[in-house]
Amino acid sequence: MRDTALLIPVFVLAGWTGLVLLYVAFSRVRGGVSPREYTLGESPQVPARALLANRNYMNLLELPLLFYVVCLLAWVTPPVPTAAPPLAWAYVGLRLLHSLIHLSYNRVMHRFLVFGLSNVTLLALWVVVGRAVLAG
Repeated sequence: MRDTALLIPVFVLAGWTGLVLLYVAFSRVRGGVSPREYTLGESPQVPARALLANRNYMNLLELPLLFYVVCLLAWVTPPVPTAAPPLAWAYVGLRLLHSLIHLSYNRVMHRFLVFGLSNVTLLALWVVVGRAVLAG
Protein backbone atom coordinates (compact mmCIF):
# COMPACT_ATOMS: atom_id res chain seq x y z
CA MET A 1 0.00 0.00 0.00
CA ARG A 2 1.27 3.47 -0.87
CA ASP A 3 1.96 6.18 1.67
CA THR A 4 -0.77 8.79 1.36
CA ALA A 5 0.88 11.41 3.61
CA LEU A 6 1.91 13.40 0.55
CA LEU A 7 -1.62 13.46 -0.85
CA ILE A 8 -3.24 15.21 2.12
CA PRO A 9 -1.60 18.61 1.42
CA VAL A 10 -2.61 18.19 -2.24
CA PHE A 11 -6.25 17.76 -1.22
CA VAL A 12 -6.01 20.69 1.20
CA LEU A 13 -4.69 23.06 -1.49
CA ALA A 14 -7.26 21.82 -4.01
CA GLY A 15 -10.00 22.37 -1.43
CA TRP A 16 -8.71 25.86 -0.66
CA THR A 17 -8.72 26.66 -4.38
CA GLY A 18 -12.36 25.57 -4.52
CA LEU A 19 -13.23 27.81 -1.57
CA VAL A 20 -11.56 30.79 -3.23
CA LEU A 21 -13.54 30.05 -6.41
CA LEU A 22 -16.75 30.17 -4.36
CA TYR A 23 -15.57 33.48 -2.89
CA VAL A 24 -15.04 34.79 -6.44
CA ALA A 25 -18.62 33.89 -7.33
CA PHE A 26 -19.92 35.43 -4.10
CA SER A 27 -17.92 38.63 -4.71
CA ARG A 28 -19.24 38.92 -8.24
CA VAL A 29 -22.87 38.41 -7.22
CA ARG A 30 -22.55 40.83 -4.30
CA GLY A 31 -20.83 43.34 -6.57
CA GLY A 32 -24.18 44.20 -8.09
CA VAL A 33 -22.98 44.65 -11.66
CA SER A 34 -24.61 43.19 -14.72
CA PRO A 35 -23.32 39.78 -15.83
CA ARG A 36 -22.59 41.47 -19.18
CA GLU A 37 -19.65 43.20 -17.49
CA TYR A 38 -17.91 39.80 -17.40
CA THR A 39 -18.51 38.95 -21.08
CA LEU A 40 -14.95 39.73 -22.18
CA GLY A 41 -13.31 39.31 -18.81
CA GLU A 42 -13.18 42.19 -16.36
CA SER A 43 -14.44 45.70 -16.94
CA PRO A 44 -14.05 49.01 -15.07
CA GLN A 45 -17.50 48.48 -13.50
CA VAL A 46 -16.43 45.28 -11.72
CA PRO A 47 -15.86 45.96 -8.00
CA ALA A 48 -12.28 45.86 -6.74
CA ARG A 49 -13.13 43.07 -4.26
CA ALA A 50 -14.30 40.82 -7.13
CA LEU A 51 -11.20 41.65 -9.18
CA LEU A 52 -8.94 40.84 -6.23
CA ALA A 53 -10.70 37.55 -5.51
CA ASN A 54 -10.45 36.56 -9.16
CA ARG A 55 -6.75 37.43 -9.26
CA ASN A 56 -6.13 35.31 -6.16
CA TYR A 57 -7.98 32.41 -7.76
CA MET A 58 -5.82 32.75 -10.87
CA ASN A 59 -2.70 32.71 -8.65
CA LEU A 60 -3.89 29.39 -7.23
CA LEU A 61 -4.02 27.95 -10.75
CA GLU A 62 -0.54 29.05 -11.82
CA LEU A 63 2.52 27.86 -9.82
CA PRO A 64 0.52 25.40 -7.71
CA LEU A 65 0.18 23.35 -10.89
CA LEU A 66 3.87 22.50 -10.46
CA PHE A 67 3.09 21.50 -6.86
CA TYR A 68 0.42 19.07 -7.98
CA VAL A 69 2.75 17.60 -10.60
CA VAL A 70 5.69 17.08 -8.24
CA CYS A 71 3.50 15.52 -5.55
CA LEU A 72 1.96 13.14 -8.06
CA LEU A 73 5.42 12.31 -9.42
CA ALA A 74 6.67 11.53 -5.92
CA TRP A 75 3.62 9.44 -5.14
CA VAL A 76 3.76 7.29 -8.30
CA THR A 77 7.50 6.61 -7.96
CA PRO A 78 7.81 5.25 -4.40
CA PRO A 79 9.25 5.53 -1.93
CA VAL A 80 8.19 9.10 -1.21
CA PRO A 81 11.27 11.01 0.04
CA THR A 82 11.09 11.69 3.78
CA ALA A 83 11.44 15.45 3.24
CA ALA A 84 8.61 15.63 0.69
CA PRO A 85 5.54 15.68 3.00
CA PRO A 86 6.93 18.42 5.31
CA LEU A 87 7.91 20.50 2.27
CA ALA A 88 4.47 19.95 0.76
CA TRP A 89 2.80 21.10 3.97
CA ALA A 90 5.09 24.15 4.15
CA TYR A 91 4.18 25.04 0.56
CA VAL A 92 0.46 24.67 1.22
CA GLY A 93 0.70 26.72 4.41
CA LEU A 94 2.53 29.50 2.59
CA ARG A 95 0.01 29.49 -0.27
CA LEU A 96 -2.88 29.71 2.18
CA LEU A 97 -1.13 32.55 3.99
CA HIS A 98 -0.52 34.29 0.65
CA SER A 99 -4.24 34.05 -0.15
CA LEU A 100 -5.27 35.31 3.26
CA ILE A 101 -2.97 38.32 2.97
CA HIS A 102 -4.13 38.97 -0.60
CA LEU A 103 -7.82 38.75 0.28
CA SER A 104 -7.62 40.74 3.52
CA TYR A 105 -5.27 43.65 4.16
CA ASN A 106 -3.21 43.02 0.98
CA ARG A 107 0.11 44.55 1.96
CA VAL A 108 2.26 43.88 -1.11
CA MET A 109 5.58 43.39 0.69
CA HIS A 110 4.05 40.82 3.06
CA ARG A 111 2.46 39.03 0.13
CA PHE A 112 5.71 39.16 -1.85
CA LEU A 113 7.72 37.69 1.03
CA VAL A 114 5.29 34.79 1.48
CA PHE A 115 5.10 34.27 -2.28
CA GLY A 116 8.89 34.17 -2.53
CA LEU A 117 9.17 31.70 0.36
CA SER A 118 6.53 29.49 -1.24
CA ASN A 119 8.49 29.45 -4.50
CA VAL A 120 11.72 28.51 -2.72
CA THR A 121 9.83 25.75 -0.90
CA LEU A 122 8.39 24.48 -4.18
CA LEU A 123 11.86 24.49 -5.74
CA ALA A 124 13.21 22.53 -2.75
CA LEU A 125 10.39 20.01 -3.15
CA TRP A 126 11.29 19.57 -6.82
CA VAL A 127 14.97 19.07 -5.94
CA VAL A 128 14.16 16.46 -3.27
CA VAL A 129 11.73 14.55 -5.49
CA GLY A 130 13.89 14.92 -8.60
CA ARG A 131 16.93 13.50 -6.86
CA ALA A 132 14.90 10.58 -5.51
CA VAL A 133 13.34 9.78 -8.88
CA LEU A 134 16.64 10.05 -10.77
CA ALA A 135 18.43 7.93 -8.16
CA GLY A 136 15.89 5.22 -8.89
